[in-house]
Amino acid sequence: MKGINHLVLAGHDLEAMRSQYAGLGFTVTPRGQHPFGTGNSLIQLNGSYLELLAVTAPQDIPEHRAGHFCFAAFNRDYLARHEGFSMLVLDTPDARADGKAWRAAGLQTYEPFDFSRTARLADGQEITVSFSLAFVSHPAAPRLGLFACQHHTPGYFAQPRYMQHGNGATAVADVWIVGDTAPDLAGFMQTITGAKATGEDPAISDDPSVTTLQTRIGAIVLARPPAFESAFGLAAPHPQDGPHLAALTLACEGLGHEALGHEGLGQLADLPKVGNRHVLAPEKNFGTAIGFVTTKR
Repeated sequence: MKGINHLVLAGHDLEAMRSQYAGLGFTVTPRGQHPFGTGNSLIQLNGSYLELLAVTAPQDIPEHRAGHFCFAAFNRDYLARHEGFSMLVLDTPDARADGKAWRAAGLQTYEPFDFSRTARLADGQEITVSFSLAFVSHPAAPRLGLFACQHHTPGYFAQPRYMQHGNGATAVADVWIVGDTAPDLAGFMQTITGAKATGEDPAISDDPSVTTLQTRIGAIVLARPPAFESAFGLAAPHPQDGPHLAALTLACEGLGHEALGHEGLGQLADLPKVGNRHVLAPEKNFGTAIGFVTTKR
């Protein structure tokens, strides 16, 4: 079974995103630059991370071509429509094996993609980090970005200094794929994740329009719009995209009454609460909705 490796959150202005997330109490890594025209900063969590991403060198972006999926072109085109939660990335020990297995299962796959970039450790040392990616897509969800990422330098993504957040964030609890036909993707998502689909989200037990896949790290929730609205208290941000990544939920230690006097935690605790989530609306966060839930220290 796979887990959630990281989530791509795309915006037009990387520095503005870095400032926003730092202001929310996250520890944000230094900027990185991809060789294909996008730049990023990371928010490292237990077993996964958030990738703040922007197009920083549009002239360096290659185009999609037959049998090849271009990460940078996908995010450029995504940003031409709007900012937001653009891609869900799964972990893998072998990206090439995933591509072969998905192809054998009849899924739409692409040639594997390998790349490296420079990165700076918390102590200031510069290193090279390398990746192998396996992309997959579904014809009924063309705006849903999905791939598996094999880290060849995994230690960079679990640095203790960068995993300490003032707001208590520790892990990705779930991601929400929303659309009228989102639950119809259950078989497809089960094939690519290896996770068993359940008919309902336990948090919305009376709503049969939700399917949940509990992965090794975090849950993937497939929901129709009314179920999403019940869980987050707002409409899915980009309904014109069809089944799309609409929101994520992060687990935070100590996010409750005791947090009110704690910088970072207090700011999240002041967000509107819907059920067990404190909700940051997409219009206040570069098109990405985030729910924050409490875990015990």
